[in-house]
Amino acid sequence: MEALAFDEVCKTFGETRAVDRLSARIPAGTIYGFLGPNGAGKTTTLRMVMNIIRPDSGRIMVFGKPCSSRTNGLVGYMPEERGLYPKMTVRNVLAYMGVIKGMTRQAVAGAIREWLDKMGMSDCVDKRVEELSRGMQQKIQFVATVINNPDLVILDEPFQALDPINLDLIKSLLVEMRAAGRTVVLSTHVMDQAERLCDSVLLINRGQKALDGTLDQIRAAYASNAVVLEAEGDLAFLDASPLVRGVVRSGRSLDIVLHEGVDAQDLLRAAMSRVRVRRFELKAPSLHEIFIRRVGDSDV
Repeated sequence: MEALAFDEVCKTFGETRAVDRLSARIPAGTIYGFLGPNGAGKTTTLRMVMNIIRPDSGRIMVFGKPCSSRTNGLVGYMPEERGLYPKMTVRNVLAYMGVIKGMTRQAVAGAIREWLDKMGMSDCVDKRVEELSRGMQQKIQFVATVINNPDLVILDEPFQALDPINLDLIKSLLVEMRAAGRTVVLSTHVMDQAERLCDSVLLINRGQKALDGTLDQIRAAYASNAVVLEAEGDLAFLDASPLVRGVVRSGRSLDIVLHEGVDAQDLLRAAMSRVRVRRFELKAPSLHEIFIRRVGDSDV
């Protein structure tokens, strides 16, 4: 089943086409990366899912239902612009968020205890939000987003202000949500985080879809003509090999770029005839490298 579906969605502000004929399918039960440079149209698209703004044309479906105020209850949305009340206590902020999401006061009280315990913040329940560090506020914003266990969680740049320990904590919670059958849409321009977490990604640039698919599919489509080699022996032959376009040495490893059309197996045979090969593997391009190739290095 699809958690989200976009069909030819367009949104224009004045003369700027923020979202341009966007079509995509987001499977349920996955962590889905919604990627792109700053200003690509990511936030505009997510706001249309939440009915904050409406598309000029096209259709958005949430779990098979047309996007409307009725589908908002299925979605937990953490916007890039955080929205906590600084003078309220953590308990009161989360209670308020839970009640407006349809939870009973008894249910929300239990959820507050459970989530603050997960976050290691049980001792902060009666502190005012303004007394918390920026990273702690970020964690409370996350709790406010997921407190009612929504089927679809949309997070817009969720890792801002988090130290490495809390970053790992949030990532582990997202993985738990996926294991429980929930869907997470992760909007970010930080490629390495998306690469570690996401099953599939959608890359948009200037409002248009640039890439869409699983990470394996995308890497296969953008496979680099390069290998990684570790070997014992004299490797000087690589510099003169007609198979090799360039060699970058990094410690014991060599990144070898082959000429177009060269079969990596030919290089492996040539290496094995001269040296003892300890490691030889095709170098898969990183999501960051693919991103650069598709949209350039601005705003990365």
